[in-house]
Amino acid sequence: MKPLSAEEKKVIVDKGTELPFAGKYTDHFETGTYHCRQCGEPLYRAQDKFHSGCGWPAFDDEIRGAVKKLTDADGRRVEITCAKCGGHLGHVFAGEGFTQKNLRHCVNSISLHFVAAQSAEGSSSRQSTQNDASPETELSQKSKEERAIFAGGCFWGVEYFFQNLKGVISTMPGYTGGRTVDPSYREVCTGMTGHLEAVEIIYDSNLVSYEDLVRLFFEIHDPAQRNGQGPDIGEQYLSAIFYFDEEQRQIAERLVAKLREKGINAATRIEPAAEFYPAEEYHRRYYDKTGKVPYCHRRVKRFE
Repeated sequence: MKPLSAEEKKVIVDKGTELPFAGKYTDHFETGTYHCRQCGEPLYRAQDKFHSGCGWPAFDDEIRGAVKKLTDADGRRVEITCAKCGGHLGHVFAGEGFTQKNLRHCVNSISLHFVAAQSAEGSSSRQSTQNDASPETELSQKSKEERAIFAGGCFWGVEYFFQNLKGVISTMPGYTGGRTVDPSYREVCTGMTGHLEAVEIIYDSNLVSYEDLVRLFFEIHDPAQRNGQGPDIGEQYLSAIFYFDEEQRQIAERLVAKLREKGINAATRIEPAAEFYPAEEYHRRYYDKTGKVPYCHRRVKRFE
């Protein structure tokens, strides 16, 4: 956790509200990501920010699983907090008609820290200063966010190995590749929805490459197992990579070919990314919450 000033503590910890039009992000529309001031977790993307005229930053969507919604102490409004650290952000309102999503996350600027997106102009300056950057400066450096989705058995274990990898910004267990809309865990476990348990990864491609992620994916599960993963048998536990562009597809296929050259007959499906549905709250960072360790995932070196 980062140390907070008295003013920040008044809002983030004591659930106060900064004065309208006083926050630095109210009229801020640079491309990038808004993170939790207290723990650094990414919360909102700039493309979801809009001008509402209310006096505080407004967003009509959040990064999946990053924000928790609770009934406010007044019993009427819905409070929003950082899902990771519980820091107070503000309130969420529905039905106001500002955007097509019809939602307004009204957030205190003081609860946020902005990280600008990577640009060609900024890349050289970052390189010249990164060696002597302080932790606070490092958080401010520009990132290039991209997405990856992997399915390799129980999503608890897959998330466990990716969540603390350098360059990974956030991880989210969920369901993808199926036929029904917004399935529950219970429904997916019946095998009737066609979904796989998967993990969506938001990563900074300046710090970790997609190929590095795929290599790790192939080393933390058995890609040759065709009916599940370890003792978990069923369609929802199959191995798959869901790609977002042609480059990701080519990298995945190239590494599958390398495995086959080594005598590992990978059964991993390589498919275009489909709708991804975040899993229920209790599945997120499951091993952190329980103190246990993965029972069917372990890292085995398969590449040079």
